[in-house]
Amino acid sequence: MTPATVFETAAGRARVASLAELRDDAGWRAAFAHLAKDARYYDIVGGTLGFACHGLLLEDRDGLRRGVQPFFFVDQDLVATAPGWLRAPVQAVRRIFPRCLRLKMLMVGCAAGEGHLGGAVPAERWGLAVMREVLVKVARANMAALVVWKDFPAQYRSPLDPLHCAPAPGACYVRIPSMPATRLSLGYTSWDDYMARKLSHAMRKNLRRKFKALTKAAPLEMTVVNELGAHTDEALALYLQTFARSPLQFEKLTRDFLLRLGAEMPERARFFLWRQNGKLVAFSLCLVHDGAIYDEYLGLDYTVALDLHLYFVTFRDILTWALAQGLTAYHSTPLNYDPKLHLGFALAPLDLYVAHPSPVLNALLRHILPLIQPTRAQPALRHFANAHEMAPV
Repeated sequence: MTPATVFETAAGRARVASLAELRDDAGWRAAFAHLAKDARYYDIVGGTLGFACHGLLLEDRDGLRRGVQPFFFVDQDLVATAPGWLRAPVQAVRRIFPRCLRLKMLMVGCAAGEGHLGGAVPAERWGLAVMREVLVKVARANMAALVVWKDFPAQYRSPLDPLHCAPAPGACYVRIPSMPATRLSLGYTSWDDYMARKLSHAMRKNLRRKFKALTKAAPLEMTVVNELGAHTDEALALYLQTFARSPLQFEKLTRDFLLRLGAEMPERARFFLWRQNGKLVAFSLCLVHDGAIYDEYLGLDYTVALDLHLYFVTFRDILTWALAQGLTAYHSTPLNYDPKLHLGFALAPLDLYVAHPSPVLNALLRHILPLIQPTRAQPALRHFANAHEMAPV
């Protein structure tokens, strides 16, 4: 950050603080306490994943704290999720201009998760008016080309309307759909009950055929722990295998992240480990909170993963465990939409709000963003029953 950390507006002021400064702040700790990813999670992400994370403290003219909003800086490839027909010419241009459509961005929200507002509901509109004006100033001061509100759930569309509807100081944002998360209600008594009531006959037959491969292989043993400890390096190696194969890469987990998550959030962290002949072959990082399980990160040993259909094995075993714990909802992250469609998941739409600090370039951006918005490269999305809930382009 630049030395300028206090920004004045007509309605109030905003002060930029480091996450280290916020660690003992009662307002910061309370802002996300109702979520699976609370203030501790933001602190862990900021300290282990390489993002420049900060908090924006919002105060009115009387100096009364009205909210706090996390944000971070990142270099991002704008066409990473664009269709192939658009990526090809951009790659050609990058032979001469390597930074073409690869920009430094100020992102509002969480670097490793969906975004949420960090203020009381009555203060939201006041806070948005301040942030709409201030964030552009922060972006300019730090040479960020775009301001992006990252992956805000659809429930925020009404509160965030002032970003792109009401005339006010600051940038006018364009809302586009982000890669949606997925969700599954767990009103079942067992895996077999879920199979019978939720899945099609073809999918049930497909899964039974996949799991039949397990009867011909050495048995898998699953354990669930709150801290990885001595298993950390093995688990990280599997995660990195899966990360390398992902078509969309953003945050990249580290050893310190895994260690701190278990040490600082043991009541929410659950690490699922599958071993075959003593060797770790699958790993899943989940969070448990308020009756729901959040399946966050997966790692697989690809020397056996495809033959043993470990993606489906891990889902079966986590769902079975969640049902045994009396959990009522299963949340999963973006991507892998085709199997999730057939497994009965619904979409949990997420939105991006994007603005350029320059009014001229911002007007141009309104025409470009619909062409490069990430969901265009995911044809399976349109087949979900609630696909219409994604933000219109």
